[in-house]
Amino acid sequence: MKAVLMMRAGEPDALQFADIPVPTAGEREVLVRLHAAGLNPLDTKVRKLHMYYPENLPVVLGCDGAGVVEAVGDGVTRFRAGDEVYFFNNGIGAAPGAYAEYTVVHEDYLARKPAKLSMIEAAALPLVLITAWEALIDRVALKAGETVLVHAGAGGVGHIAVQLARNAGARVAATVSSADKARYVETLGAERTIDYRQHDFVKETLAWTGNRGADVVFDTLGGRTFCGSFDAVRLYGRLATLLSTVCELPQINRARLRNITVSYVQMTTPLYFGNHELRCAQTRILERGSELADAGKLSVKVSEVLPLAEAATAHRIVEEGHTFGKVVLRID
Repeated sequence: MKAVLMMRAGEPDALQFADIPVPTAGEREVLVRLHAAGLNPLDTKVRKLHMYYPENLPVVLGCDGAGVVEAVGDGVTRFRAGDEVYFFNNGIGAAPGAYAEYTVVHEDYLARKPAKLSMIEAAALPLVLITAWEALIDRVALKAGETVLVHAGAGGVGHIAVQLARNAGARVAATVSSADKARYVETLGAERTIDYRQHDFVKETLAWTGNRGADVVFDTLGGRTFCGSFDAVRLYGRLATLLSTVCELPQINRARLRNITVSYVQMTTPLYFGNHELRCAQTRILERGSELADAGKLSVKVSEVLPLAEAATAHRIVEEGHTFGKVVLRID
């Protein structure tokens, strides 16, 4: 079968289009004929640094995939040949991921593909859905009527977070970098958009909340955005972040003075530590995502679709850092 191999840690040219054997489904595993693989910034970081399993080379990257069940191993009861599925699985170097024509996935880590989404759209959804869900629903327990500021609201995680927040009954503001992105995020339910290139998001958030601050801020960017967000959160409010950022002591003291709860969100934790129970909980999130998508309450924005052989180009696009929605590899 055709696959994209990461031959070494480094720049996108470390990815090589190659022929490798078709995997075989083991006990309770499912062989999936992939139609699409979603890209995430995580993929580019693993390719560049190979920080999880540096001894495993070459390796197939790609955590997100969508396709059709080709065959099932002994003991599989949840799926059968012909079922359309999507998943978050592997892709950080421990085992082959989704940049290939076929992959194997434990049946408990597969969810039925949303019927209303194409294979391309479904492949774009898993990581960003799980990330946004764990941040807003599980970690900060966003409630109806609360206010939430989502950074990079038109980004991969951000545009899903805006929708989940609205579905929870929250009032949403989002930072964006263009008028087009502002208009798009507003169609998802954001009542306030803030162009961070032209406006101070803290001042705008305070104005939006009557000088109180948002109940929740969801930081998807890190760096100065994270450190600067403390003053945008209300007293005793919550801040969830996807990145590790070192702030200056006066900024940290501002967070302490305001009694802010900071939650670090790392959705690869169950995968990295091999925790089956927590991985099954993430499958439940994907199943809930299918329900929301089929009910018309969740959509996914795909900005670029490239063939599998152009994975290196897709990585370059993601690394530019201005992606509108998601980038997906089409697997013919």
